[in-house]
Amino acid sequence: MKTKSAKAKGRKLQDWVKEKLIEYIGDLGENLEENITTAVMGASGADVKFSPQTQHLFPYSIECKNQEKYSSIYNAMDQASNHSRFPPIVFLKMNRRKPVVVIDAEEFLDTWACLMTLEMDNGGATK
Repeated sequence: MKTKSAKAKGRKLQDWVKEKLIEYIGDLGENLEENITTAVMGASGADVKFSPQTQHLFPYSIECKNQEKYSSIYNAMDQASNHSRFPPIVFLKMNRRKPVVVIDAEEFLDTWACLMTLEMDNGGATK
């Protein structure tokens, strides 16, 4: 794949993540279109960035990768899907590395939004 095509593919995923975050965060923040931005391709730092005023709404560092070399992860997700009617989740581990969890992006955002709603209903603030 040509560099230009690869960057366009990466940009498309960054834009999708930004739009989903704006959709899910919704009423929690103002001017989200201006306060959530995507990085210039090749720039250092997170791929989707929050302004200092809105970072507390979604306190994660976001890296976007749109590459075919992750097909084994998707195969594991397919395998987990076949186990039961519940949403799939995959735990991954490499030698000398901490385990990580892979979950469908919209499933994660749904779960996160439910937790935020519960926290707000209980008078809590995002930590």
